Order: sequence, then structure tokens, then C-alpha cells
Amino acid sequence: MDDFVIMALIATLGTWLVTAMGAAIVVFFRSPDLKWLNIMLGFASGVMIAASFWSLLQPAIDRAEESSNLPAYFVATVGFLLGALFMWVSDKAVNYARKKADITNTEANERLHRIIMLILSITLHNIPEGLAVGVAFGVLKTNGYTAESLMGAISVAVGIGLQNFPEGAAVSVPLRREGYSRKKSFLLGQASGMVEPIAGVMGALLVVYVETILPYALSFAAGAMVLVAVHELIPECQRNQRAQPYSATMGIIFGFAVMMLLDVMLG
Repeated sequence: MDDFVIMALIATLGTWLVTAMGAAIVVFFRSPDLKWLNIMLGFASGVMIAASFWSLLQPAIDRAEESSNLPAYFVATVGFLLGALFMWVSDKAVNYARKKADITNTEANERLHRIIMLILSITLHNIPEGLAVGVAFGVLKTNGYTAESLMGAISVAVGIGLQNFPEGAAVSVPLRREGYSRKKSFLLGQASGMVEPIAGVMGALLVVYVETILPYALSFAAGAMVLVAVHELIPECQRNQRAQPYSATMGIIFGFAVMMLLDVMLG
């Protein structure tokens, strides 16, 4: 295997490891308290909304300006709308399958539906991030290897890896809130990041082709994440709004702020 592909694999294994570390936060929820889990669910929503712009849409616009013949705003808008449309169609497909299987809309099935949508959206988000890391290392071979370009590729991997910490929590904490055990919440949370090493290797191997579609993939994932955050997670964390009118809302604000800080600080 090419040295640059191996470096991309190692780098994306590192980003997946940070996702697992973020998912491990559920270990601290020994006896789930609804108030704090609502706050953390709001935190997850804020993380997803902030990541959709600074981790996905902004890089999509930047890459489209560099590599696309179409206007960057058009590329980002099309990808974003397609991502939201994909999640809407997925939602309809899940509901249709449940009706065909004669599964009633019990609370347990509603929870399962939210979990499927959440994991799917975060997994879709991790694919273009893995591709971005793979492209960063693959370009070292096509454009020439220098110490500066290597540090640039490493910085991309480190930036995405650190951003993955709150994103791992954004999956595992809602799972814990829905009644899953700490072990299962952690395992499913870290599993959402396992696509990054696969996507990283693909990005390094297909650097020329991936560079072209990456802006669409990034904005596609952003559309998917925003739809799930707004349609599923935010309404769910606000269920107890009368008793604690601002607790979950402050969780959303704090999650957004943390993700924005990481993304902007790490470039």
C-alpha cells in the first residue's frame, strides 16, 4: 500500500479514536437525570448546527471556489438541499416500512426512529470529513511532498479529530437519554466515526476524483445534520420546557458555542 494512503489511514484512525473518546462521556451518566440529559441533548443539537456550517458548509464553499467551474454558492446550496431531501426521504421510508410491518407508533418505536435518523446523519457527516483528511494526504503525492505540506495535512487531521470529540457525545448522549445502557450508547456513538478511516483511504486513493465531489459531499452532510437537529433533537429536548424553560435552550447555545470555538480556533 502507498505510504501516503497508510498515513491517511493512520490519521483517520486517530480521528475515529477521538470520536470514541467523546462518546465515552456517557460513562459519567450512572443514573440518568432527565433535566441533565435534556441539556445534553440540546448540547448535541447545538454541536450539530455549528458543525453544519463551520465543519461542512464553509469548507464546501472554500473547496468549490478552488475546484469547481460552478459558483461556490450554487454548489453549497444544491448539496445542502439534497442532504435535507435525503433525510426527509429516509424519514418517509422508515415510516412506510413501519406501516408495512404493522408497527404501531408507540413511544419505543418513536425513540428508535429518532436514533436511526441521528446515527445516519452523524455517519453521513463523518464520511466527507474522512474524505477531506484522505485528500489532504493524497495531495502530498500528486503535488509534491514537502515538510510544509505534510504539516498542513496533519493539521487538517488534528482539526477534524478535535472537532469529533463533541460529535461523539452528540450521538452517545441522546442514546443514553432514550434509555440505552452506557455500554450500548458508547458502542453506537463511536461506531458513527468508524466510516472515517474507510473514507480517508478512499480519499487518498481517488484524490483527483474526490476533490471534485467533496464540496457537494460536505454540503450534503450539512443539510442532513440541520434537518435532524431541527426536526428531531430540538423538539425532543424541549419537552419539559414548562418546568425548566431555558435549561435545554442553554444546552443548545453552549453546544453551538463549543463547536464554533473549536472550528474557528482550529481553522
